[in-house]
Amino acid sequence: MSVAIGFVPGAFGQGGDDPTFLRRLVELGDRYSYDSIWLSDRIVSDRFSLEPMIALSMVAAYSDRLKFGTSVLAMPLRNPVVLAKQIATLDYLSQGRFFPAVGLGQEEPEEYEACGVSKEDRGPRTDEAIQLMRRLWQEDNVTHEGTFYTCHDVSITPKPFLQPSTPVWIGGRSAAAARRVGRVGDGWLVSSVTPKEIEEGREIVFDTAHEYGREIEEDHIGVLLGYYIAPDTKEASSKAEKFITRQRPDAHFTEYSAVGSTEQVAQVIQRYIDSGAYKFVVRPLCPAEETVEQLEIMGTEILPHFRK
Repeated sequence: MSVAIGFVPGAFGQGGDDPTFLRRLVELGDRYSYDSIWLSDRIVSDRFSLEPMIALSMVAAYSDRLKFGTSVLAMPLRNPVVLAKQIATLDYLSQGRFFPAVGLGQEEPEEYEACGVSKEDRGPRTDEAIQLMRRLWQEDNVTHEGTFYTCHDVSITPKPFLQPSTPVWIGGRSAAAARRVGRVGDGWLVSSVTPKEIEEGREIVFDTAHEYGREIEEDHIGVLLGYYIAPDTKEASSKAEKFITRQRPDAHFTEYSAVGSTEQVAQVIQRYIDSGAYKFVVRPLCPAEETVEQLEIMGTEILPHFRK
């Protein structure tokens, strides 16, 4: 199975003073043959954050090779008909390079309130939205009368480049998220998990898919992995800890991150591969001014070990 490594910029406002920063990141991705670039979704935030659907259209124009995706799109906050049109357009224009990953959104209630959506029903709302988008991509004259969305005799064009449907990856660390992948998704892109949790989640994903009569490709298990490369492991850990966006109360961040020398970081990636993860989105755990350097080190010294 193929191993692919992409990257996401750090989550602390990287590039906020430089409108050309995204283009520089895309050029870096091409230079070091990264598989893909991913952007996070923060509609309401006091930190600099690009709207991913708009920004990724720029990525599609900047590079004719690099794949790109959302990590992850807050599905309950988006209208699925509008989003299906946006995704199909990006997929069509990029000739199949767009990989939307969706999730339930952040825990803070302010964003749901600001978007006019109830946080309490975000799970079933997400399931229904994904199913409606698939119908819009695959069918014409769609009529849907659901719990949250209604439309009658509607079609969208263009249809996605990838047929019969753009693959939809789903985020989330919980067992419920893994089951959602099995029911309605095409892949699992999960963050802040240990290799052991990848093994357990894989089993849930594929057991659920089998239960629902669906097939998910064996290598469609992905990990968003924070990392920081430095010769001294203690120094690397100390610096990286400041840039963990979600601390887990039940696990130290080094259990689900890769910090230390290039050899140590490569060993962590290999442990995830051995546990059944084959797609990676690496995120530098560092200040904005170090992001490019960290991605260059990863691209020069680690990526070549995982290319076939």
